[in-house]
Amino acid sequence: MSNSLVDRIKDDMKASMKGGDKARLGVIRLILAAIKQVEVDERITLDDTRTLQVLDKMLKQRRESIRQFSDAGRNDLVAQEEAEVQVIQGYLPQALSEDEIDSMVKAAVIESGAGSVKDMGKVMGLLKGKMQGRADMSVVSAKIKAALPQ
Repeated sequence: MSNSLVDRIKDDMKASMKGGDKARLGVIRLILAAIKQVEVDERITLDDTRTLQVLDKMLKQRRESIRQFSDAGRNDLVAQEEAEVQVIQGYLPQALSEDEIDSMVKAAVIESGAGSVKDMGKVMGLLKGKMQGRADMSVVSAKIKAALPQ
């Protein structure tokens, strides 16, 4: 079965090679290497859902790096990581707006019957699949915590 997202990434790699876009090519190669690593480790071919998880993880790593580099005053490295974030986000579905996230959190709290912060896992379980690659899950987690009674 052909994987449309991986195929798109490979097509973009070829286009970047032809166009001489070295920065974009480097990021695409990192993406493909991360996908290949998971495929080899788990002896599977990734579907789009699993590919999105890999991309989401890469995004999370970049955001953490940006925070650390920013704290250290390394704006040159911050700019590089932000450029990588832009390329990776290009393969993810349209990001959810704040309002969309808020309403999805409210609905999931009601649906799960969560009564306190102890039930956070139930709420997160309902949202994770719907929001994968479309929202920063650390932000979602904070919103869930805020929505639940302590």
